[in-house]
Amino acid sequence: MMNRRDFFKATALVGGGFALALYAGTESETSVQAQPPRPAGLEPSAFIRIASNGIVTLISRAPEIGQGMKTTLPMLIAEELDVDWHNVRVEQAGADSRYGGQITGGSGGTPSGWEPVRRVGAAARQMLIAAAAKEWGVAETDCRTESGQVFHSATNRKLDYGALAEKALAMTPPDPSKLVMKDPATYKIIGKPTRGVDVPAIVTGKPLFGMDVHFPSMLYAAFHKTPVLGGKVVKANTEAVAKLPGVKKAFVVEGMPSVGLESGVVIVAETWWHAQSARTKLEVTWDEGKWASYDSKEQAQKASTLLGQAPAKTLGKVGDPEAELTKAAKVIEARYEYPIIAHAPLEPQNCTALFKDGKLELWSTSQIPMGGRSSSARALGIPESAVTLSLHRAGGGFGRRLYNDMVVDAAWVAKELPGVPIKLLWSREDDFAHDFYRAGGWHHFKIGLDASGKTVALHDHFVGYGENERFVDSGGVGPGEFPTRTIPNYALGHSMVPLGVRTGALRAPGSNVHAFVFQCLTDELAHAAGKDPVAFRLEQLTALEALPGNQRGMDTERMRNVLNLVVERSGWGKKTLPKGTGMGVAFYFSHQGYFAEVAQVKVNAKKEVKVEKVWVVGDVGHTIVNPFGAESQVCGSVIDGMSQMMSQEITLTKGRVVQENFSDHAMVRLNQAPREIDVHFHKSNNRPTGLGEPALPPILPAIANAIFAATGERVRTLPMSKSGYSWG
Repeated sequence: MMNRRDFFKATALVGGGFALALYAGTESETSVQAQPPRPAGLEPSAFIRIASNGIVTLISRAPEIGQGMKTTLPMLIAEELDVDWHNVRVEQAGADSRYGGQITGGSGGTPSGWEPVRRVGAAARQMLIAAAAKEWGVAETDCRTESGQVFHSATNRKLDYGALAEKALAMTPPDPSKLVMKDPATYKIIGKPTRGVDVPAIVTGKPLFGMDVHFPSMLYAAFHKTPVLGGKVVKANTEAVAKLPGVKKAFVVEGMPSVGLESGVVIVAETWWHAQSARTKLEVTWDEGKWASYDSKEQAQKASTLLGQAPAKTLGKVGDPEAELTKAAKVIEARYEYPIIAHAPLEPQNCTALFKDGKLELWSTSQIPMGGRSSSARALGIPESAVTLSLHRAGGGFGRRLYNDMVVDAAWVAKELPGVPIKLLWSREDDFAHDFYRAGGWHHFKIGLDASGKTVALHDHFVGYGENERFVDSGGVGPGEFPTRTIPNYALGHSMVPLGVRTGALRAPGSNVHAFVFQCLTDELAHAAGKDPVAFRLEQLTALEALPGNQRGMDTERMRNVLNLVVERSGWGKKTLPKGTGMGVAFYFSHQGYFAEVAQVKVNAKKEVKVEKVWVVGDVGHTIVNPFGAESQVCGSVIDGMSQMMSQEITLTKGRVVQENFSDHAMVRLNQAPREIDVHFHKSNNRPTGLGEPALPPILPAIANAIFAATGERVRTLPMSKSGYSWG
């Protein structure tokens, strides 16, 4: 365990004022980087700067990709520090090994920061109280704080934080275990709708994003990568390209797979337009390697054949499903499939780099900045200590920026042109062709029901992407997906087909497809049993409650609560809907969040689907730190989930990704979005958890189940456009 002097440290800043630091030892949960220089011998990661005029600058440790951590984490500090939000300024931390886990992903920012980040604010408040008490010669217990001031209760004397800041440096840092945290009933910032700190800059077009980084002497780079995974450049007309207008250099990159560097040709020019224009004159001969003939249609046909055979391997089994299926009163067979899709953030991948005197500077939008530092250092053969990385807001990430290939790209190019800042910017087509895609998959279910409609057996043959009995990254499935634990006889087997692209985590990884498959299947079971889909799910939760706690996989009471609330708010079962209109329900436990959702859709004779309204109820703990940001995350999850449903799919021909832009991989348009998304949070007696992901998974099955209610046709295949559907 860290002692209090390991945990807290105070240090003066140039120009006066006060800084409280959190040391990032091996057990620290969260940490941030200080922007100003530090006195020799101290290496704290400062959260707080208090100027003599009372303005408080707070440092946000987490990369900001639109999920709101640049506002949420400082709100936690400001609340416990007891300052007014309008006197707070927020700065983005950079990357440093002192910070501990400095990651944006997995909806982990709020749960990992809730306790330690608030303690930083509380510790600073206590030290300011101690400074004031010493000034007045009174007991600390006779003092209180409010709005950036310390008051002596008996005499009503007061001192501003700005006047106390330097004096607070002389105070002994408080014992973290004895900190007195504020009563939530007194919160003035936490729980109050708060505008994102970057909003003014965004709406006025100020430079803020990675693409906005600019230096007067900067050059621009375009990277023409191998079109087939693992391919290599055999030869290229780099000498001719280097003579084109505006081009400064063109060179071949051999590639370094260990750090994510692909082979290709880089063109560096005075402007990005010059670099991109020169790409059209490139002539490259490729050794396309093992994936040169890869074809998605062939693999889909292979998967279909495998589904009709016995699984290659059993992943989990309970009871004797094969025997029970032969005795079942009714057997249902259903095949579900979902495609490979791209992250496709609105801001393509980019990074700016400067290599000079053996040191590397990076300006990045990475979701794991320390990973970008270490990978770049390995690629260039320099110590990690020689790499600094500044973070900039990302125009979306959704998991794509967890992979630091764009950072390594920029570092590699910068080393080729030392002393010159290089901005490497991918085109939209580059972004689609070189993603870490969400993996696809296929399920073949056989379900047995007894005469009363009870599900007695389920056999699932899953065909996923992988080789040598290993699924590709984020491409597998486990035997514990709800409702399988409630079925007495269950088996999950798998077979594999190879995949010629990289895969990775996409918003709510795993959950975003498992919810579609298993919550749609749950709906099928409910209708086969002749039961209302909500009542059937409540029965399943009751069955789950009968199992030992470590087998449940979720808190059934929390899930039951959100399901009942969304039923109440949506008027489930109490409406007479017009022909062609239906309501669907789904729930899912993902990334520590409990969400239940109801969608009401209208489907016309042309199979055009209009999502009229969505009701969302979530349980992410006892406190919603920023209701503005929370509602935004939920609404964005609904829209994002809809985008994944209709026409998004990545396919390959001759090893090459076919889709090049949003015209081939469409997002939901404004006029296709629901008329209303009703968002409600059920506050439970649990620590706050994150919101970047858990609201997304249920929307896919909720809409698919609503389509069935409206049309009688099951949606088992994504994208739905394959079945003739389109957004209305």
